[in-house]
Amino acid sequence: MTGTRLGETPDARLADAVRTVARVRDRGRRRSVVVVAGLLAAVVAVFAVSLSVGDMVLPLGTVVETLFGGGDGGSRFVVLELRLPRALLAVLVGVGFGLSGAVFQSLLRNPLASPDIIGISAGASAVAVTASLLFQVSGLALSGSALSGSMAAGAAIYLLAWRQGVAGQRLVLIGVGFGTGLSSVVWYVMARSDTTDAQEAYLWLTGTLNGRSWGQVWPLLTALAVLVPLTALAARALGPLRLGDDAAAGLGARVERDRLALLGCATALAGVATAAAGPVGFVAFVAGPIARRLVPGRGAALPHAALTGALIVLVADLGAQHLLPSVQLPVGVVTSIIGAPYLLLLLARANRGGSGG
Repeated sequence: MTGTRLGETPDARLADAVRTVARVRDRGRRRSVVVVAGLLAAVVAVFAVSLSVGDMVLPLGTVVETLFGGGDGGSRFVVLELRLPRALLAVLVGVGFGLSGAVFQSLLRNPLASPDIIGISAGASAVAVTASLLFQVSGLALSGSALSGSMAAGAAIYLLAWRQGVAGQRLVLIGVGFGTGLSSVVWYVMARSDTTDAQEAYLWLTGTLNGRSWGQVWPLLTALAVLVPLTALAARALGPLRLGDDAAAGLGARVERDRLALLGCATALAGVATAAAGPVGFVAFVAGPIARRLVPGRGAALPHAALTGALIVLVADLGAQHLLPSVQLPVGVVTSIIGAPYLLLLLARANRGGSGG
């Protein structure tokens, strides 16, 4: 009897452990689905409010009717030509920045590793401002210059950080320094430019959705339709890579190839979002951490980060339009108000933990 019990006990314990793991996983999946549904509902709600409020307040019923082809000429113009493209652009920009920041931070295992901190957005800004002010580039060509600037900056930072591989901390430090140098290029070009042109460039540099139209929505929507699936495909290697290079290689990951693919996708996401609305600050920086707190233990939480980014930009733009009477602030001003205290808190915690230098 004793021998039988001893023989059965490991199997019983194993079965109990398997059931426990299954319960934990099911609970995590249910929470993940609930959080996604909640974020999506919040995005839809704020989106609807943004189409409804303004100088001409429209009931939600009228907004829905207009979206489905009804409404009078005035409501169609206000909703379809003025408010809808701006709200859609806010969602798309938030998705791009939120997803980009989450990939950078998870891959490099550093909360400071977001495109607006490590020089990716600075690269887009430097090339776009130079092209606009010195060569009078505009429209899609200007958006293309911003994208090329972000990709060039990302490639330069990666090569400078390469030492038989890329360590997250080294890439972040090099990116911060590289971004500072690119920012000086921006201000030098602006100082040599006409005052009116420099003021317009400065407004773009804060990150703005003011005056945006369908001309900015369609290119960004097309780019995200390509980049989001590519990022999801590349993100299958993110789990092993977050364990470290040796562990990832032991699990069969092609470390440098997979890392380069993820960095390329994240850089392109930040570049296309910057091209559409300028370097909207701190969205990429805070969206990932918020999403990971909402679903602890779910890794990078990329869908949650994308929806969080969309919600942040939508709420920030709604505030930018209506917080001050008769004044429309750039959305980047509001996101900076949200993100700057978080950055200071993060640095203070790192310093208290002895890693602040």
